[in-house]
Amino acid sequence: MAGVTEYLDHVARIQQAWSRERPDLDVRPQGVIGRLHRLAGHLSEQLQVVYRRYGLGEGEFDVLATLRRAGEPFERAPGELAAFTMVTTGAMTKRIDRLERDGLVSRRPSTTDGRGRVVALTEAGRKLIDQAFAEHMRNERRLLDLLPPDDSAALEHLLATWLAALEAPLPTGTDLSRPHD
Repeated sequence: MAGVTEYLDHVARIQQAWSRERPDLDVRPQGVIGRLHRLAGHLSEQLQVVYRRYGLGEGEFDVLATLRRAGEPFERAPGELAAFTMVTTGAMTKRIDRLERDGLVSRRPSTTDGRGRVVALTEAGRKLIDQAFAEHMRNERRLLDLLPPDDSAALEHLLATWLAALEAPLPTGTDLSRPHD
Protein backbone atom coordinates (compact mmCIF):
# COMPACT_ATOMS: atom_id res chain seq x y z
CA MET A 1 0.00 0.00 0.00
CA ALA A 2 1.35 3.40 -0.90
CA GLY A 3 2.38 5.52 2.06
CA VAL A 4 2.30 2.64 4.56
CA THR A 5 5.66 1.71 6.05
CA GLU A 6 6.00 -1.93 7.03
CA TYR A 7 6.91 -2.32 10.69
CA LEU A 8 10.04 -4.37 11.32
CA ASP A 9 10.17 -5.77 14.84
CA HIS A 10 13.46 -6.30 16.67
CA VAL A 11 13.92 -9.82 15.30
CA ALA A 12 13.10 -8.80 11.73
CA ARG A 13 15.74 -6.06 11.91
CA ILE A 14 18.33 -8.61 13.14
CA GLN A 15 17.37 -11.02 10.36
CA GLN A 16 17.63 -8.26 7.81
CA ALA A 17 21.15 -7.36 9.02
CA TRP A 18 22.29 -10.99 9.01
CA SER A 19 20.84 -11.55 5.55
CA ARG A 20 22.86 -8.59 4.34
CA GLU A 21 26.07 -9.70 6.10
CA ARG A 22 25.70 -13.47 5.61
CA PRO A 23 23.48 -14.08 2.57
CA ASP A 24 24.84 -17.63 2.47
CA LEU A 25 22.94 -18.56 5.66
CA ASP A 26 19.23 -19.21 6.15
CA VAL A 27 18.25 -16.89 9.00
CA ARG A 28 14.53 -17.78 8.91
CA PRO A 29 14.79 -19.87 12.14
CA GLN A 30 15.50 -16.62 13.99
CA GLY A 31 12.00 -15.52 13.07
CA VAL A 32 10.55 -18.19 15.34
CA ILE A 33 13.27 -18.80 17.91
CA GLY A 34 14.17 -15.14 18.36
CA ARG A 35 10.55 -14.09 18.77
CA LEU A 36 9.86 -16.92 21.22
CA HIS A 37 12.90 -15.86 23.24
CA ARG A 38 11.81 -12.21 23.32
CA LEU A 39 8.23 -13.18 24.06
CA ALA A 40 9.37 -15.36 26.97
CA GLY A 41 11.14 -12.36 28.47
CA HIS A 42 8.06 -10.14 28.13
CA LEU A 43 5.78 -12.84 29.54
CA SER A 44 8.09 -13.49 32.49
CA GLU A 45 8.05 -9.79 33.38
CA GLN A 46 4.25 -9.73 33.26
CA LEU A 47 3.90 -12.92 35.33
CA GLN A 48 6.35 -11.77 37.98
CA VAL A 49 4.19 -8.72 38.70
CA VAL A 50 1.61 -11.07 40.24
CA TYR A 51 4.21 -13.12 42.15
CA ARG A 52 5.67 -9.95 43.70
CA ARG A 53 2.20 -8.79 44.72
CA TYR A 54 2.10 -11.84 47.00
CA GLY A 55 5.67 -11.46 48.26
CA LEU A 56 6.90 -14.36 46.14
CA GLY A 57 9.54 -14.92 43.52
CA GLU A 58 8.88 -17.21 40.58
CA GLY A 59 10.63 -20.09 42.36
CA GLU A 60 8.61 -19.77 45.56
CA PHE A 61 5.39 -19.51 43.57
CA ASP A 62 6.39 -22.67 41.71
CA VAL A 63 7.01 -24.61 44.96
CA LEU A 64 3.71 -23.52 46.52
CA ALA A 65 1.82 -24.30 43.31
CA THR A 66 3.45 -27.75 43.06
CA LEU A 67 2.47 -28.55 46.64
CA ARG A 68 -1.08 -27.23 46.15
CA ARG A 69 -1.78 -29.22 43.02
CA ALA A 70 -0.51 -32.38 44.72
CA GLY A 71 -3.87 -32.50 46.52
CA GLU A 72 -4.47 -33.39 50.15
CA PRO A 73 -2.32 -33.44 52.24
CA PHE A 74 -0.43 -30.94 49.97
CA GLU A 75 3.04 -32.36 50.48
CA ARG A 76 6.03 -33.77 48.61
CA ALA A 77 9.57 -34.85 49.29
CA PRO A 78 12.16 -32.14 48.52
CA GLY A 79 13.62 -34.25 45.71
CA GLU A 80 10.20 -34.50 44.07
CA LEU A 81 9.75 -30.76 44.36
CA ALA A 82 13.11 -30.25 42.67
CA ALA A 83 12.19 -32.65 39.86
CA PHE A 84 8.72 -31.14 39.31
CA THR A 85 10.08 -27.60 39.27
CA MET A 86 13.25 -28.50 37.33
CA VAL A 87 15.80 -27.00 39.73
CA THR A 88 18.71 -28.48 41.63
CA THR A 89 18.18 -29.83 45.13
CA GLY A 90 20.42 -27.02 46.44
CA ALA A 91 18.23 -24.36 44.85
CA MET A 92 15.16 -26.16 46.18
CA THR A 93 16.57 -26.15 49.72
CA LYS A 94 16.97 -22.36 49.57
CA ARG A 95 13.39 -21.93 48.35
CA ILE A 96 12.02 -24.23 51.05
CA ASP A 97 14.07 -22.45 53.74
CA ARG A 98 12.55 -19.10 52.77
CA LEU A 99 9.02 -20.46 52.54
CA GLU A 100 9.39 -22.19 55.90
CA ARG A 101 10.76 -19.01 57.48
CA ASP A 102 7.68 -17.16 56.14
CA GLY A 103 5.34 -19.80 57.59
CA LEU A 104 4.09 -20.99 54.19
CA VAL A 105 5.48 -24.55 54.37
CA SER A 106 6.60 -26.92 57.08
CA ARG A 107 8.99 -29.88 57.08
CA ARG A 108 8.60 -33.19 58.84
CA PRO A 109 10.42 -36.53 58.78
CA SER A 110 9.26 -38.99 56.13
CA THR A 111 7.26 -41.96 57.37
CA THR A 112 8.83 -44.23 54.75
CA ASP A 113 12.46 -43.04 54.70
CA GLY A 114 14.15 -42.52 58.06
CA ARG A 115 16.58 -39.99 56.58
CA GLY A 116 14.06 -38.28 54.30
CA ARG A 117 11.94 -35.21 54.87
CA VAL A 118 8.55 -34.12 53.58
CA VAL A 119 7.56 -30.54 52.79
CA ALA A 120 3.92 -29.57 53.31
CA LEU A 121 1.85 -26.45 52.75
CA THR A 122 0.74 -24.74 55.92
CA GLU A 123 -2.77 -23.30 56.08
CA ALA A 124 -1.27 -19.85 55.43
CA GLY A 125 0.62 -21.25 52.43
CA ARG A 126 -2.52 -22.86 51.01
CA LYS A 127 -4.51 -19.64 51.35
CA LEU A 128 -1.74 -17.59 49.78
CA ILE A 129 -1.23 -19.88 46.78
CA ASP A 130 -4.98 -20.18 46.21
CA GLN A 131 -5.24 -16.38 45.98
CA ALA A 132 -2.02 -15.95 44.00
CA PHE A 133 -2.89 -18.73 41.54
CA ALA A 134 -6.35 -17.29 40.87
CA GLU A 135 -4.78 -13.91 40.05
CA HIS A 136 -2.04 -15.66 38.04
CA MET A 137 -4.70 -17.35 35.87
CA ARG A 138 -6.50 -14.03 35.33
CA ASN A 139 -3.17 -12.49 34.31
CA GLU A 140 -2.39 -15.34 31.89
CA ARG A 141 -5.90 -15.00 30.41
CA ARG A 142 -5.30 -11.26 29.92
CA LEU A 143 -2.03 -11.98 28.12
CA LEU A 144 -3.50 -14.72 25.95
CA ASP A 145 -6.49 -12.57 25.07
CA LEU A 146 -4.09 -10.33 23.11
CA LEU A 147 -4.48 -13.00 20.41
CA PRO A 148 -7.67 -13.95 18.59
CA PRO A 149 -9.10 -17.22 20.04
CA ASP A 150 -8.38 -19.24 16.89
CA ASP A 151 -4.76 -18.08 16.87
CA SER A 152 -4.43 -18.92 20.56
CA ALA A 153 -5.75 -22.46 19.98
CA ALA A 154 -3.48 -22.96 16.95
CA LEU A 155 -0.48 -21.67 18.89
CA GLU A 156 -1.21 -24.03 21.79
CA HIS A 157 -1.37 -26.96 19.38
CA LEU A 158 1.86 -25.97 17.62
CA LEU A 159 3.74 -25.45 20.89
CA ALA A 160 2.49 -28.75 22.33
CA THR A 161 3.58 -30.59 19.19
CA TRP A 162 7.01 -28.95 19.23
CA LEU A 163 7.49 -29.52 22.95
CA ALA A 164 6.55 -33.19 22.57
CA ALA A 165 9.30 -33.53 19.97
CA LEU A 166 11.88 -32.10 22.38
CA GLU A 167 10.86 -33.62 25.72
CA ALA A 168 10.93 -37.23 26.78
CA PRO A 169 7.41 -38.54 27.27
CA LEU A 170 6.27 -39.57 30.75
CA PRO A 171 5.42 -43.23 31.22
CA THR A 172 1.74 -44.01 30.68
CA GLY A 173 -0.17 -43.80 33.94
CA THR A 174 2.22 -41.33 35.58
CA ASP A 175 0.22 -39.35 38.13
CA LEU A 176 1.93 -36.04 38.87
CA SER A 177 -0.82 -35.03 41.27
CA ARG A 178 -0.11 -37.65 43.94
CA PRO A 179 2.67 -37.17 46.48
CA HIS A 180 5.05 -39.98 47.23
CA ASP A 181 6.08 -40.22 50.91
